[in-house]
Amino acid sequence: MVTQDLFAAGASPLELERIAQLRRLLHEHAHRYYVLDEPTIPDAEYDRMFQELQSLEAQHPELITPDSPTQRVGGRALEHFASVRHAVPMLSIRTETDTQSSGAENFDARVRRELGLDASAPAVEYVAEPKFDGLAMSLRYEHGVLVQAATRGDGEVGEDVTQNIRTIGQIPLRLPAQVPPVLEVRGEVYMRRDDFQRLNEQQRDKGLKTFVNTRNAAAGAVRQLDPAIAAQRPLSFFAYGLGEITPAESGGPAFETHYAMLQALKSWGFPVSALVGIAQGAAELVAYYEAIGRQRDGLGFDIDGVVYKVNSLALQRRMGFVTREPRWAVAHKFPAQEQFTTVVGIEVQVGRTGKLTPVAKLAPVFVGGVTVTNATLHNEDEARRKDVRVGDTVIVRRAGDVIPEVVAVVAEKRQPGAIEFTMPRICPVCGSAAVREEGEADYRCTGGLFCSAQRKQAILHFAQRRAVEVEGLGEKLVDQLVDGDVIRTLPDLYRLGLTALASLDRMADKSAQNIVQALEKSKQTTLPRFLFGLGIRHVGEATAKELARHFGGLDAIMNASEEQLLQVNDIGPIVAQSVRTFFDQAHNREVVEQLRACGVTWEEGAPALATPKPLTGKTFVLTGTLPTLSRDEAKELIEAAGGKVAGSVSKKTDYVVAGTEAGSKLEKAQSLGVAILDESGLQTLLATFTG
Repeated sequence: MVTQDLFAAGASPLELERIAQLRRLLHEHAHRYYVLDEPTIPDAEYDRMFQELQSLEAQHPELITPDSPTQRVGGRALEHFASVRHAVPMLSIRTETDTQSSGAENFDARVRRELGLDASAPAVEYVAEPKFDGLAMSLRYEHGVLVQAATRGDGEVGEDVTQNIRTIGQIPLRLPAQVPPVLEVRGEVYMRRDDFQRLNEQQRDKGLKTFVNTRNAAAGAVRQLDPAIAAQRPLSFFAYGLGEITPAESGGPAFETHYAMLQALKSWGFPVSALVGIAQGAAELVAYYEAIGRQRDGLGFDIDGVVYKVNSLALQRRMGFVTREPRWAVAHKFPAQEQFTTVVGIEVQVGRTGKLTPVAKLAPVFVGGVTVTNATLHNEDEARRKDVRVGDTVIVRRAGDVIPEVVAVVAEKRQPGAIEFTMPRICPVCGSAAVREEGEADYRCTGGLFCSAQRKQAILHFAQRRAVEVEGLGEKLVDQLVDGDVIRTLPDLYRLGLTALASLDRMADKSAQNIVQALEKSKQTTLPRFLFGLGIRHVGEATAKELARHFGGLDAIMNASEEQLLQVNDIGPIVAQSVRTFFDQAHNREVVEQLRACGVTWEEGAPALATPKPLTGKTFVLTGTLPTLSRDEAKELIEAAGGKVAGSVSKKTDYVVAGTEAGSKLEKAQSLGVAILDESGLQTLLATFTG
């Protein structure tokens, strides 16, 4: 039903009806997606409807309302947050730090004393729910529309963060018609663990500071003055209580229990944790605490305990408060997931794929339910950003099945003379060069065929179906062969005999014979398959085929310079450097020669006619937004012509290709006298050289 005042806005009745319909459908589908996790339309269809609504509102901006789905992201950056006085104070809950079952038993005993219940009285009924590790939030709705979101602050006065809270998909902007005219919903804004991990990976990739934990990440997002930045931080929400609400005598709901109130919130479109339950007496509180404790590591979000509340609202009112804390509720904490300890050393570990990871060796500390002696520092940039040094006192965190990590240094406890960490430039396992490619965060060992840390991965890659294909040589068998020191390098595969294979656990004579036959068959391969099987970084099946086609033989590839490699179709500077680095390692060449000596052969062909690439040796930097080309498209055009695209401007830069909002890179190019091109200039340059 379209109201008369909307007709006066200038839109046609059909447009008004369509706007109302789109808003209703988008709210409904957002609820299904974010809250119920039961989407009923494809993302593309949701996007289409959203764009249609955006278009209609752009034509009739006077019709834009605060509860429109298009208003989740928008608004200007604020200079500061306005203060909000809570109509009903957001009080804290008493914390029970006894992390044993006795913590629940003590709470039940206090409640029974307050209510004057003797041992013969029935068990008290409680609501038990997880204690979410996030930021408390109050959402105020008037006539079903979200009008304000405020932080807890000091309990009496918080901050108005409405713009940022609108960006959270789980929080409804408009409620069903049956909700009371005034409704304040209290709950927790939090960040899921998977979202947190992705956010920190993005921060590392950009060279930015990472977040200590999900709570800090959520709080930082909520308190962004620019809502556009907040919208990029993935936040979620759980409702668990009420603030001000239209009273029953004025038409509001008349709840008898806390649990009934939670179910009403759920029916109104708010996410309520599925872990909320009812417990009768101390024994069931203990059982709940232990059950949630067992599930804690597997949950998709962080919790630091559980909360018990007397279920009856009448009993809550009867028990009241003491020093601003309710007598009828308690937060029962779990063992801490963060602890202090000392860094006794920093070592570098090499993963199966050659990635070098700095690892802090710690004085043993019990955290997250286990004793931790190692914690990841992720990469050199991360270790330097956190400035972790041997001897430092640090905060270590272990949450769920996440690898323990050093999240912060206690700088004031640092000892004099502590040395900053530097990643070694050679692999600590095999001595091969450790290389960090441009734009990458990680150093990697280049001795994939030789490095014992990568041995299993190298063998499995070489033996896979798309490479030389050794049928039956799977992960379990490779584990046995490597762990039993039966094979150390790829050529050892072809020296295996029936006796060695048959002696392995659960290896029958017939199975051993099959493996020997498969190895013999795999000796007849093709040059592209062999190249791909070597596991050279960035050399996939397509690149291996192009290399084989261009050079014709393996020796020509092994001896090709970077300039010659750049002449190969679809090979740019990064791949060329990777191939050259691989074959510059003497032990990689030795493995190749031993494989040949073991009888691995292929048919070689004549090299293709090489066409020189015109921009070979030229370095470009892209900055700003180009009119028609994306950054990747421009990069592909430059690399296809033999040029190299770098991430920063230096004296070695030949050209800077600048679009709109070019920024500091353009200024540096101008100061260095580097040639500057726009998109048209780039196209002209390419046409000049290639025409």
